[in-house]
Amino acid sequence: MPEQRKDPIAKKRMEALKRGKVHRIKEEQPMPTAVHLIGIGKMGADYIASAVANAPENFLTDERQRFTALAVDLDDRNLAPVRKLAEKLPPNKAQVRTVALEIPDRNELFSSLRRYREFLKLEFPRYYWNPNYEPWLPENLTIPEPGEPCPRALAKAIYGRAYYEDTQAIEQELEAFAKSVDAAKCQSIVCIVFGLGDSVGSGIVVDLARHLSNVKFGRRALVQGIGIVPCDGDSEAVQTAELFPVLNELDCMLDQEKNKGVVQVWGDLYRDPFTAGFMLVPQQPVWEKTQDIEATRQKVYRELTSFLLDNQSIDLYESLRMLNWIGAPPSQHAAARSQYGKQWCHIFGFVDEVFDTEDLPKKLGLIGDFNPDYFELRTSYARSEEMDKKLTELAEKMNKVFAPLIEPSLIQSKIKEKGSVQFILPGASKTDLEIFFKGRNSYDEIDWDEKLMVHSWLLELGVMLSEPAIRFNGMAGECLWGCACWVVVPYEDIRGEDSSNVREQLEEIVKL
Repeated sequence: MPEQRKDPIAKKRMEALKRGKVHRIKEEQPMPTAVHLIGIGKMGADYIASAVANAPENFLTDERQRFTALAVDLDDRNLAPVRKLAEKLPPNKAQVRTVALEIPDRNELFSSLRRYREFLKLEFPRYYWNPNYEPWLPENLTIPEPGEPCPRALAKAIYGRAYYEDTQAIEQELEAFAKSVDAAKCQSIVCIVFGLGDSVGSGIVVDLARHLSNVKFGRRALVQGIGIVPCDGDSEAVQTAELFPVLNELDCMLDQEKNKGVVQVWGDLYRDPFTAGFMLVPQQPVWEKTQDIEATRQKVYRELTSFLLDNQSIDLYESLRMLNWIGAPPSQHAAARSQYGKQWCHIFGFVDEVFDTEDLPKKLGLIGDFNPDYFELRTSYARSEEMDKKLTELAEKMNKVFAPLIEPSLIQSKIKEKGSVQFILPGASKTDLEIFFKGRNSYDEIDWDEKLMVHSWLLELGVMLSEPAIRFNGMAGECLWGCACWVVVPYEDIRGEDSSNVREQLEEIVKL
């Protein structure tokens, strides 16, 4: 049993949550929360369209609230529905925009990539000007047309060219987005939504999140990452090898120890941009019921929108406070932002009116004995003796399935999505996720050139994160240019294996 689960202080801390002393809002007319959205790739754009279409009736009625949304993709056809639906929102209270990144020809793209050191030096004066730098894309690369598959490494390059050089359209849109968020007269939370298996979304998010959070907001805003997990109904293209580097890149951002190992080598430019943490949204439980991928996505989108936007976004706000408390050491002040370590992944889920919990961990993509310390069940069901009995039975089932330190609480909410109970399971690590090991197996079967194209984060530094370092035995981050590019992260940690055998070596390397 992990030490925290034996610790009586940890149990008392969870009991404080259950009593609602830490995170629940007590006021009858509480300050609302303004949630703002960025959707990247087709799935991100589809989510924003769904969120606007399914926004609650009382959305933006409070004069202190404001809504800002930005959808970014390579294909403008995926963005048109967002613009059309945004017409129904009041222009004085909402700003909804889209950016279709231009896909340049090969010569234009490589001309931009050859200047990448100049761009990074302007953005971050401490950037190391590597004399061995070369564009990370292969010379024989075929540039796709809009709507055709685009690998992560190429999506990153297209975004970088647009941000730094192509009339700075995306840079200006991020600036406008940040100004609109700042115009809200209440607490704001920015949610960046993308599909984990969407190569465009996952390829761009690692840089866009950095530019928004670290540059435009100066790390003062709450930025929440939300990754939608592929299900069996998705095409094989989104369930394959790229999931391994995607999860490793998120892991090295959100686990503060691993992120420290990246920042030690490459500077604060690569600090974790997700200042409010990260949630995964599984689709598999819905897919198993519908066997219809479009119906599955729309249901998942509606549930997520309900959680984010209904009830003046109080459910999200309280949940983030709850997660902050769970992840904090006993000495930390309740208002401070917590670091979650390797348990950075929080799982958003829901059960419908059947309250079916059979094989729920498996359906959520969890493996092994995953036991969150605490969680809450939020529902809008009208109270009655019969319903109270059913909800109590559900809480008992969930308690038995996940065995938290303290039994879960039932929270009456005003979420619009009737007939469901929503929850967040805190504190999963990447090795608690089935998709990590499926992705790793697929990744191991592809050749080096294919592995390069499924990477994104740190490629501009010449680092392939999910490969072993060349000059530092036991460390991660193969250098594309044969020099000393690497990260201070054990390669076994990248693989999801025991790294205790290289910890002493790691300490010696850091001293040097």
